Amino acid sequence: MVLEAPERLVRALAEARALTHGGSPPADGSADDKWLDALPGLFADAVERAGLSVERVRVPGGRSSLVALVRDADGTPAALKLAPPGARPERERAALEHWAGAGAVRTLAGPLPPGAMLLERLSPDVPVRSLPEAKSMLEAVGVLRRLWVAPPVGHGFETVAGLTGRQATEMRAGADAQSADLVDAALTAREELLAEPPGDDVLLHGTFRQSKVLAGERTPWLAVGPDPLVGEGAFDLARLVRDRVEDLVAAPSGAGVARRRVRKLAEALELDAERVRGWALFRAVESGVRAHRAGRTADAELTLEFATWL
Repeated sequence: MVLEAPERLVRALAEARALTHGGSPPADGSADDKWLDALPGLFADAVERAGLSVERVRVPGGRSSLVALVRDADGTPAALKLAPPGARPERERAALEHWAGAGAVRTLAGPLPPGAMLLERLSPDVPVRSLPEAKSMLEAVGVLRRLWVAPPVGHGFETVAGLTGRQATEMRAGADAQSADLVDAALTAREELLAEPPGDDVLLHGTFRQSKVLAGERTPWLAVGPDPLVGEGAFDLARLVRDRVEDLVAAPSGAGVARRRVRKLAEALELDAERVRGWALFRAVESGVRAHRAGRTADAELTLEFATWL
C-alpha cells in the first residue's frame, strides 16, 4: 500500500517544531521532520521485516505516532506502531515491557527497525470514554491502579521533577498578561509539591486519560500510548481530572463537578486530594500556555478556564 501520514500527526509535529524552534526549523531539518519524510520507507521496511499484512492505517490516529492494524504471518491480529524520535519510543517500549501486560497493552516480538513496535490488537474504536462518565472514570481508575508499580532498577525514565522543571521555564517565558496570575499559582503549587514528596515513587503512564484506555480481549480495558515518568501517582491523575473539559466548561455546574472529581479520584486511589488538585492545576496551566503559544486559542481558553476552578 502507498502510505500517507495522517494529517493529525503531520500537524502535531509541525506544532512541536514551532514551539521548539520558534516557527523556524533548523537548517538541516529536525529529527522528527526527517522521520516524517522517511516514514513511508520505514513503514514498508517494518511490514516486510515482520512479515505483516496491512489492514488499514488508523485515521485520524494520534498526535505522536502512526498506528496500523495488521496481521502477522499466522494471521494473528496486531497493531504496528511507528513513532518519531521526539516521542521517545524506546521509553514507551521499556515501560510496556516492565508492565508485561498488567494494565497495559502487550508488546509482541518481531524483527522491527528502531522506533517501531508490534503490539497486541485492542479495539481502537472502543475507548473507555465511550462509557457513561461515572463508569468510565471507575474503569480508568482500575487500570491506573495496576500501572503504578515500582520502576525497574537502574531505569532511564525521566522524573516528574525533571519534566516539570523544563515546563516551568517554558511557562514563565510563554505567560502573557491574561495568564500571568495562573502561571504564578501553578509554579508555586509545583514548588510546594516537590518540597514535600509523599513517599516512594512509582512508574507513571505520563499522559493518562480516558482516550488512552482501550477495550481488550484478555482483560476488559488496557492502557496504551504511555510517555512514562517516575514520580508520585497524583501527577498521573492530573490529566484525568480534566477529561471531557469541553463538557465541564459548557455546564453551569462545571466548576463544582471538577472539584468533586478531584476529591473522588483522590479517594478512589487513596491519595491526598490537595496533591491531586495541585498537579491538576500545574498541568492544566502548562497545557493552556502551550496551546496559546501554538495558536490553538480555543483549546487554551478552555484549559485555562478549567484551571481557574482549581
